[in-house]
Amino acid sequence: MAKDIPSYQKYHFVLVHGAGHGAWCWYKLRTLLEASGHQVTCIDLKSAGVDPTDFLAVETFEQFNEPLTTVMSNLPEDQKVVLVGHSVGGINITHALYKFPQKIQLIVYIAANMIRSGYNFTRLFELFEHLFGSEIANIFLPKWEFINKPGTNEAAGMIVKPEFQRMVFYNMSPVEDSTLASMLLRPTPIKPLLKVEYDDEDADAVERVPRVYVRTLNDQLMKQGLQDLMIKLWPPSKVYATGSDHAAFFSTPHELCRYLLEAATLFNNS
Repeated sequence: MAKDIPSYQKYHFVLVHGAGHGAWCWYKLRTLLEASGHQVTCIDLKSAGVDPTDFLAVETFEQFNEPLTTVMSNLPEDQKVVLVGHSVGGINITHALYKFPQKIQLIVYIAANMIRSGYNFTRLFELFEHLFGSEIANIFLPKWEFINKPGTNEAAGMIVKPEFQRMVFYNMSPVEDSTLASMLLRPTPIKPLLKVEYDDEDADAVERVPRVYVRTLNDQLMKQGLQDLMIKLWPPSKVYATGSDHAAFFSTPHELCRYLLEAATLFNNS
């Protein structure tokens, strides 16, 4: 059993990464959860991690989220999971929440985009502008490289520029982790994120699934004002806070693990 982590009923955690990352980013958290006896599934979204798909080939959100949809579809009828998303992965887990509410025991957003039905990527920028005004361009855009589709002026992918990666993602993480990440980050396709349709036929079932938000207090990407605004607009069942950078899975994995286990037990409706 992992040090200082209590034993609980056994749960199945499904972990979904954010922009640029892959299943590999969860290696510390996966180790801690499995050492406590829990089942852990780490997803590589389409064109991320070790998935061989070129990001230029990912045109729709359904394509992008297909690996998570497949895992959720293949769950046994009597099994519910704790679904966890980081950063932009909040879009993916919210889509799954609307599609599979009956298969989710608890949904956890870690410094993640938590926006209810009707999400689109433009909406996130509107929230940024609401908080920071015209400074949004100076805060966000210069740190990212936008990659055009060959032969066009259409931005097809995005990735944080190498010189900003530690500042944006890993300012409090071990240097070894940020160095490893710098060798593994891949561009995230943009087009699938511009507009995401949620199946809200059973909105009541969606709202019955407990939601937890984990705030990251030293985050240089998902600023505190933005996290607070999303929490205000769609209040979760519980909010935790960790003194981490954006990559809590690197900088505060033990604390993050404790929060997940505590929340899974607190909202155990099985």
